[in-house]
Amino acid sequence: MLEIKNLTKSFKSGDEKITAVNNLSFTVPAGQFLTVTGKSGSGKSTLLYQLGLLDLPTSGEISIDGKDLINISEKERTAIRLNDLGYIFQDYAIIPSLSALENTMLPLLMQGYDTVLAKEKAKKALSKVDLLDRMDNLPAELSGGQQQRVSIARAIAHDPKIIFADEPTANLDSETSEQVMKVFMQLNKEGQTIIMVTHEVEYANLAHRTMTMADGNIVKDILNK
Repeated sequence: MLEIKNLTKSFKSGDEKITAVNNLSFTVPAGQFLTVTGKSGSGKSTLLYQLGLLDLPTSGEISIDGKDLINISEKERTAIRLNDLGYIFQDYAIIPSLSALENTMLPLLMQGYDTVLAKEKAKKALSKVDLLDRMDNLPAELSGGQQQRVSIARAIAHDPKIIFADEPTANLDSETSEQVMKVFMQLNKEGQTIIMVTHEVEYANLAHRTMTMADGNIVKDILNK
């Protein structure tokens, strides 16, 4: 269970104060697939960065399974990001000089897994996204959709409690986007909690639940199924 209470994120722009996330409170049960949508500038990506501990809020509380994630040391937050959370970005964020397998192994090695076990877990993750046959390829030898699936494999290899995805289909054509969404749907069917930001309504509606944001506020929060 992810629990958010009175979450606010404000920025200074000259003399003006901009509130990108405005006093939000909600919970995300384990195993839920939540999509966050809204127009550009609505605050959806800023919210995702707070929830994923990639940025600190101005005020408010975030907890996972009752554990406070705000009033802890940066070292503890780093450990939680590495061990408990997975991230997928629209630009893939994979390392050009590493193969698909090596990119997927990287966070496992950072967690302290030995090479043999890290390789085993990475191969299992690549198999889940149907890329085991391309594990030795460099990113430049893969299509955009395949690179995004590598980033998904990297995010799931360590069995995270929550996956955070920021516009994961934004740079992909419609056919490839559908393939990526099928991967997300299957992962969620297996019990993976996913929070995904998207501006594409048809993909947002595939999730259990969709929150729509405007001006830092949640203006709609509906269960799709």
